Amino acid sequence: MFVYLLLHIHEVNPGEEDEKLIGIYTSQEKANEARNRAITWPGFRDTPDGFLIEKYRLDEDHWTEGYFASQPG
Repeated sequence: MFVYLLLHIHEVNPGEEDEKLIGIYTSQEKANEARNRAITWPGFRDTPDGFLIEKYRLDEDHWTEGYFASQPG
């Protein structure tokens, strides 16, 4: 089974992004309907190209490797 994540991503400073998860939906159609609602809200209407819908399979690992934390400085 798949779900559809509706995200909004926009650059706030050079090289710095702000990402918001709007919602998780059971179909592409429902995710598109949510996008159409959200695009009228303050902030989102100023950056309408920031919407992204990603399809994910449930009950599956999506991050399959470890990670290294970067140290500041």
